[in-house]
Amino acid sequence: MVDVLSMDAIKIQTGMRVLFERWGGDAPLEGIVRTVEPVGFTKVSALGVEEQRVWVVVAITSNVDQWQRLGDGYRVEARFILWDEDDVLQLPASSVFRYRDGWAVFVIDGGRAQRRPVTIGQRNGLSVQILAGVDSGDRVLDHPSDEVDEGVSVRAR
Repeated sequence: MVDVLSMDAIKIQTGMRVLFERWGGDAPLEGIVRTVEPVGFTKVSALGVEEQRVWVVVAITSNVDQWQRLGDGYRVEARFILWDEDDVLQLPASSVFRYRDGWAVFVIDGGRAQRRPVTIGQRNGLSVQILAGVDSGDRVLDHPSDEVDEGVSVRAR
């Protein structure tokens, strides 16, 4: 059983893959979500903050020989695989910004910034899936400042 912040538990569904890391073995253990409990509970964090948490029941699917010495209540770090896809074009989230009714990036073309509207998919806070608007190999500005606008001269640092 893994206790998860309630706002994160909302995204977890039965059947999702789970990786257990830092459990004491050489490689991560694999598992699958069996149940997300329907009732939350309050837990006080190490910083003294009350948090709403939810129990998530996970079945370990790795070979039992790998984890047979793992006991009840042992510390593990669980990473829930919320989404997975091969061959994904992604950019740092800091490259993407709001523009009109959607999203855009600045691409470097001929030493000048060009604003390109993009269609985004999945996001995780650090990176963004790009569905349309930019191609693999395009040079995109990361952390564009307020001074950057369409046609402004830019150079790599």
